[in-house]
Amino acid sequence: MSEITIDNVSLLVGFLLVLIGIWGFLTQKNMLKIIISFTLFNSGLNIIIVTIGYVKNHTAPIIDSTVNKANAVNEIVDPVPHALVLTAIVIGLGVTALMLVFALKLSKHKNSLDISKYNDLKW
Repeated sequence: MSEITIDNVSLLVGFLLVLIGIWGFLTQKNMLKIIISFTLFNSGLNIIIVTIGYVKNHTAPIIDSTVNKANAVNEIVDPVPHALVLTAIVIGLGVTALMLVFALKLSKHKNSLDISKYNDLKW
């Protein structure tokens, strides 16, 4: 039996958050629950990307006296996945804030957060 590592646990948590998020925004009718589901989905994806970008026994991509310059490619971690996750966190925060503002405006207009009450634009 293989040992349980932090990599496996974080991948499992990430995939669980993604699945809970997908289930939430496909089945829920309350707008706030849909927004929370989107946030869970976004967080799960960020955890998965960071976990995949992690390389055991490698160091941060800072060239100093601890990293051999001739062999730096084999000793440092690729910083691109982590930079993408930082960007995704900021974008996710902005999208979540925008969705919350829309939900607030819609709830003031219809006095309800139930998405099935909004049938003005149904075909």
